[in-house]
Amino acid sequence: MTLGHDTHGANPDDVRPVPRIAIQAFCETADVAQLLEATAEDRRMSRAHLKIQMGGLPAAVEFYASAPTPNLVLVESRGRAEDILSQLDGLADVCDPGTKVMVIGHVNDVVLYRDLVRRGVSEYIVMPLNMFDVVRAIGELYEHASTPLGRTVAVLGAKGGTGSSTVAHNVAWAVGRQFANDVMIADFDLAWGTAGLDFNQDPTQGMLEALNSPERLDEVFLDRLLTKCSDRLSILAAPALLDRTYDQRENDYDTIVEVARSIVPLVILDLPHQWTSWVRRQTCEADDVFLVATPDLASLRNARALVDALKGARPNDAPPHLVLNTVGMPKRPEIKPEEFAKALELETHVTIPFDAVAFGNAANKGLMIGELDAKHAANEAFTRLAMVATGRKEIRKGKRGAFDIAPLLAKLGVVKAS
Repeated sequence: MTLGHDTHGANPDDVRPVPRIAIQAFCETADVAQLLEATAEDRRMSRAHLKIQMGGLPAAVEFYASAPTPNLVLVESRGRAEDILSQLDGLADVCDPGTKVMVIGHVNDVVLYRDLVRRGVSEYIVMPLNMFDVVRAIGELYEHASTPLGRTVAVLGAKGGTGSSTVAHNVAWAVGRQFANDVMIADFDLAWGTAGLDFNQDPTQGMLEALNSPERLDEVFLDRLLTKCSDRLSILAAPALLDRTYDQRENDYDTIVEVARSIVPLVILDLPHQWTSWVRRQTCEADDVFLVATPDLASLRNARALVDALKGARPNDAPPHLVLNTVGMPKRPEIKPEEFAKALELETHVTIPFDAVAFGNAANKGLMIGELDAKHAANEAFTRLAMVATGRKEIRKGKRGAFDIAPLLAKLGVVKAS
């Protein structure tokens, strides 16, 4: 157990991203160096810059004698208490004002911890540690110095026409109405976005203005660009105009998302069906991913590719939550939901029943399904997804569906044909 904060056994869902800071680590052992290398690769560290070198406290003192110190210096020490304290005195002589120091030690010593605190050390954590312990400890150093960050949920369709925007909007409505949580929808489909239509709004400004004024973008400016749909729900609407093309760079949306997370506890990212560098970045950095698919072969193929890509890019996060939409469409052969999920190696899924009348009426009237019929099966599904989006609990297994998937899996190369 760390002597300053209880980090061991940290729940990944409770570990918040580290802000944009510079960190330099000086390690004594290969184990700690490997641990920090894994930490640097985690998405929660994507804003921070972590540089690692060997040598421990002596190397840090020598290095900073002729170089400025970063926001955080992280040092490992296996030495005796008196050696650690002596070397820290030397480090204090070369540290710039405002630099924080965290020590990774191998001895659980309360007296040593108190002596370190008296010398201005920000935190002392004790091996063994895992990656989440380190990220959480770093984040807690800056928790009170920065604005609290909300959660982000990326909603992405496995192919065009899966209804991912409908899912995103109904889930956001359920979060605001049924759980009384503040929530924002960020409509990233600049050319064809439907957030304004679905909520019967006609925004005059939104996402495009935020993109075009990065130097002005702060909490006050972003709040002015939002369209209020209810007391709890706001949208950052897409222009939905074709007077120009929209070719965004990988990092163009970073500041928008970062500022949005500082003003609301939950941001729903309504992503278009594309695989550009910026879509990949926002998907990979979200706290949760809802993958919306229809029960057909094209969706299965694309969903499998997305799950594999996200598994590689988010090795320390839960896999995407599978949402099967328009299940039970008359006369359409469908893959059974449980077989669909099994092919993707996902344990859980949510199914949304096909109902052309209910969804058509809701779309034409600018209403959500829950406003039309609170007891509709689709509204129950959206409520379950809203619980996941707010971090309340895991979704349950879905209902059974339609036909045998084995021949299709063989076609995809998932299994061999019998």
